[in-house]
Amino acid sequence: MNIGPYALANNLFVAPMAGVTDRPFRQLCKKLGAGYAVSEMVTSRRDLWDTLKTSRRANHEGEAAPIAVQIAGTDAQMMAEAAAYNVDRGAQIIDINMGCPAKKVCNKWAGSALMQDEPLALQIIEAVVAACAPQGVPVTLKMRTGWCQSHKNALTIARAAESAGVQMIAVHGRTREQGYKGFAEYDTIAEVKAALRIPVVANGDINSPEKARDVLAYTGADAVMMGRVAQGRPWIFREVAHFLATGHHLAPPLVAEVKRLLLDHLLDHYVLYGEFTGVRTARKHIGWYVKTLPGGETFRAQMNLLQDCEAQLAAVGGFFDSLCDQMDRIPAQAGMHNDKNQEETAA
Repeated sequence: MNIGPYALANNLFVAPMAGVTDRPFRQLCKKLGAGYAVSEMVTSRRDLWDTLKTSRRANHEGEAAPIAVQIAGTDAQMMAEAAAYNVDRGAQIIDINMGCPAKKVCNKWAGSALMQDEPLALQIIEAVVAACAPQGVPVTLKMRTGWCQSHKNALTIARAAESAGVQMIAVHGRTREQGYKGFAEYDTIAEVKAALRIPVVANGDINSPEKARDVLAYTGADAVMMGRVAQGRPWIFREVAHFLATGHHLAPPLVAEVKRLLLDHLLDHYVLYGEFTGVRTARKHIGWYVKTLPGGETFRAQMNLLQDCEAQLAAVGGFFDSLCDQMDRIPAQAGMHNDKNQEETAA
């Protein structure tokens, strides 16, 4: 599929996640089969653009095209300026955030809170499209099904966004009220897809190859977007891609491969954040990797006490070396890889 002039490798997307989808994580997911990844949301507040946090979020050094940046805010002119600012710094696609359910975002009427004010939402969309059009930069939109169960207006906003020039829409199958609780529903996504001509992406609770297949079939969506399932399991994208293509599961990755992937991820992470912040922000990633592994919780508690890169790398390497003595492959996820026709992953 395409977003504007950009042909994507496949229809498996990494969902933008604050504090997670930084450049090292996006690059890792793309390496492991994701066709597209969007940055963490970047604020539209000009006074914060020069902060270290924003500069890291806007770092795309060495990242494969297309480079997509998500922006968040509540003022149409500020959002237009933020779009132009990020395009000047290498963004090839601008994504508007109307999906974030976090209180600190919604309390400022940004993210999914914008879905409560349809005229403002449309003003922002039109302003961002107008700012990006002269540069030939496509604008996309990420949103939820609505603010609450009694006010699901994704279809209304999606139609208006398409008319305004948005070139792709991703819909998380929950309301803002739900946060991440309960279950995603896909009827609203199917309605949006049926009504639009532009690509529509399904998001929410897609955590296995079978679920990706079923959601694509049920909604008719052009792509699926996966977020939390990729935390500590970035190879989910190649697993889904292989399953959709062949109907068979890949075998779980080799322990030695996961060790190599994680150590490379950590080195890239340290380069972006520096030692002090890098060691601390890497802890969550390491914790996700080891959470379901034998001895993982004990290791995580010990690892969280380490204060420098060298010690953290050594500890991770030692943990996986020990695991290699017990098993060749990472244990299959619950309900996963029960296909008798498993195929080998590339080591």
